[in-house]
Amino acid sequence: MAFYQAEKEAGMVARWLDEVVIGENLCPFASLPRRQGRVDICVSDATDDDTLVTDFMTALGRILDTPAEQLETILLVVPNLYPDFFDYNDSLAMLETAIRLSGAEGEVQLASFHPGYCFDGEPEDDPANYTNRSPFPIYHLLRELSVEQALRGVDDPDAIPLRNIAYLRAMPPAKFAALFPERGTGK
Repeated sequence: MAFYQAEKEAGMVARWLDEVVIGENLCPFASLPRRQGRVDICVSDATDDDTLVTDFMTALGRILDTPAEQLETILLVVPNLYPDFFDYNDSLAMLETAIRLSGAEGEVQLASFHPGYCFDGEPEDDPANYTNRSPFPIYHLLRELSVEQALRGVDDPDAIPLRNIAYLRAMPPAKFAALFPERGTGK
C-alpha cells in the first residue's frame, strides 16, 4: 500500500472540505458524516497508473469491508499524479472499470474533484468550475446506498449543482478569494 502520512496535503483537503464543501453547503450531505468522523482522507504517493489503481483498490476494499457507521466515504487524494485536468478526467474511466471488475458496481460510486476542474463548454475561470475544484486531484468513493438514502429527502437533487453554480457565480469577489486563496478571485 502506498498511502503515506502527508499532513500538509490532508490538512489542505480537510480545510477545503470543512470551509468550502461543508461551510458553503455545496454538498448538503457531507456535514453529518464529517462531524461523526466517518469521512476518511487518504493521501496516495502514486506517480503512475499502477500505483494509483493499487491504492484505489485498497480504498475500495476498506469502504466495502467497513460498516457505514464507522466509514461513510473516502477521499483519495493524489497530489503527485494528473496535474492536467483532462488527463485526470481520462483516468476516471480506468477507476470506474476497477469498480466494475471488483464487483462493487452498484455499491460504490466515484465522484471527482481537481484543481483545474472545468465543465465542458465553460471558460476556465468561470466560478462554476469551483464547485468541483479542490486543492489536489481527489477520487471520492461514495456508498451508493448512502447516496440513495440522502437523496430520499430531497425534492429535486438535480437542482443542487445548479444552485451551487449560481451561488459561486454570485459570490462577492473578496469572499471568493478567501475561499480559494491559491486561485485568486476566479472572476
